[in-house]
Amino acid sequence: METESEPYVRLASLRQLHQVMADMNTARSLADTLQTVADGAVNALGYELACVNLVRPDGDLVVAAFSGNPAAEALITGRVGSRASWERRLSMGERWGDLVFIPHTEGWVLDDDDVPQWYTDGPMPRFEDEWHPSDRLFAPMYAPGPQGAGGSGELIGVLSVDRPRNGRRPGAWGREALQMYAFQAAIAISNARLRANMQRALVRLEREQQALRASEESFRQAFEYAPSGMAIAEMGGEQHGRILRTNDALCRLLGRPASAMRRYSFSDLVHPEDIGTLLRTSAEGGRAELRLGRRDGTYVWVSLRNSVVADAADGPRFLLTHVEDIEERKRRELQLAHRASHDSLTGLPNSAELRARLSARLCGQRPQPTLPAAVGAAMDPYESFDSADAAYGPPDFDRGHDFDFPPGADEYQGYDHHVHTVAPGDRDDGTKGLAVLFCDLDGFKSINDRFGHNAGDAVLIEVARRLSNGVRDGDTVARLGGDEFVILADGLGRADAQDLAVRLRNEIIQPIRAEGRAVRVGASFGIGWAHCGMTADEVLKSADERMYVEKRSRPKQHRRAG
Repeated sequence: METESEPYVRLASLRQLHQVMADMNTARSLADTLQTVADGAVNALGYELACVNLVRPDGDLVVAAFSGNPAAEALITGRVGSRASWERRLSMGERWGDLVFIPHTEGWVLDDDDVPQWYTDGPMPRFEDEWHPSDRLFAPMYAPGPQGAGGSGELIGVLSVDRPRNGRRPGAWGREALQMYAFQAAIAISNARLRANMQRALVRLEREQQALRASEESFRQAFEYAPSGMAIAEMGGEQHGRILRTNDALCRLLGRPASAMRRYSFSDLVHPEDIGTLLRTSAEGGRAELRLGRRDGTYVWVSLRNSVVADAADGPRFLLTHVEDIEERKRRELQLAHRASHDSLTGLPNSAELRARLSARLCGQRPQPTLPAAVGAAMDPYESFDSADAAYGPPDFDRGHDFDFPPGADEYQGYDHHVHTVAPGDRDDGTKGLAVLFCDLDGFKSINDRFGHNAGDAVLIEVARRLSNGVRDGDTVARLGGDEFVILADGLGRADAQDLAVRLRNEIIQPIRAEGRAVRVGASFGIGWAHCGMTADEVLKSADERMYVEKRSRPKQHRRAG
């Protein structure tokens, strides 16, 4: 731009300046915008050299674009000047509005700072406004805002120019043009930065969305094709616990279609006895082993493991439940537990299980008698029973057995609501107690000796079956060892226990088919009564003693029928 006739600027120069400003605002990238700013200072404003120094995030300024001299461009592009050096430069020299002019007479103090620069020595000016090669002219660029110099915002860069083509320092119009140009350049650079940030944000968002879609697809495939059951349920609100989604493995396990599963929560499907276990595990990391109902009405043992799926804004939202079929393992565990607590030959509870069930009913404190002292003193918790002399009792007992009664079941657990076990009195006062019938087979040894152990085993199995069929549901028939059996029958009076012993003996003495032969054994019963304050061994010993009293009280020929 010709500065010697500034009031009469050529129309072509204005058009060129307008085009440069348009190009700055339509550049495709920040780098293009910066280069356009540098080129415009050379092509439209008439300077031989122009350099755009851009403020970095750390505050220092980097040479981001250069125009006018390829050698200088290659030398200093990308080099960095410290913020402190730049602030010193911008505080020196003459203020031409927002411009800073440092004449060669002052610029020598800047020769050793770290700001990248390109200049050459030359002769001293011949007239007042002649440009010297060591003169420096800077146009700070401020983002639009209220706080920076000239009513602008923060510094975003500095446009430095050198060597006006006419060899003179710019006049008032040239200075105004450079200042306005720097202002427009700052707007263009800010917009380009904003566009670049938006583009980076869009790219980052798209990548995140792609990653999210990939993650969702991976989760969907892992969920749908998992070999074990998976379910997603709601957390919180009125629909808390409702199943939202299930995979194919869980639907097959429970025999229910996915559409039907969405009508339930796990609390609708769990076995009634396991509802408490389910509620205790409805939290993150919760684990439980419980039974879930199939469509056919049966139940399957499963292992549940919960994980909470949280939302950054709303907190926990869904419960991801992993369901593993453990039916086979549970069956093996129950079989092992059954083998440990039951006799392998007869399937009856063994001696250890018998003592455990009996001990569970007895506490260490003997209850205070509630009858008058005279009656209480006459009570004898032990009684022998001569089955040969007793009369037939009425068949008022339900038939059944208790082969699989679990040790430590609810009615035998703890003493929070313990009701003391007491023995009936001698008088027919209606008191019911826990009868312990000790049964010893008569003549069993001779069957073993004559026909072998296989025949003896067949006799024991049949006796166990007859004893089990002769008692009520809830009563316990156990094999103590050898040919000794024990029956625990709760809620009986003395007469009831005697009737039970008679019926069981009459069942046992019926012929038994063993190894192709019909054999017969007899039975001797001793009736003991359990009460709190006794140990299980004490109860069994008392019944055993009464059985031997009864066995010795009968002639040998009467101990076995046939």
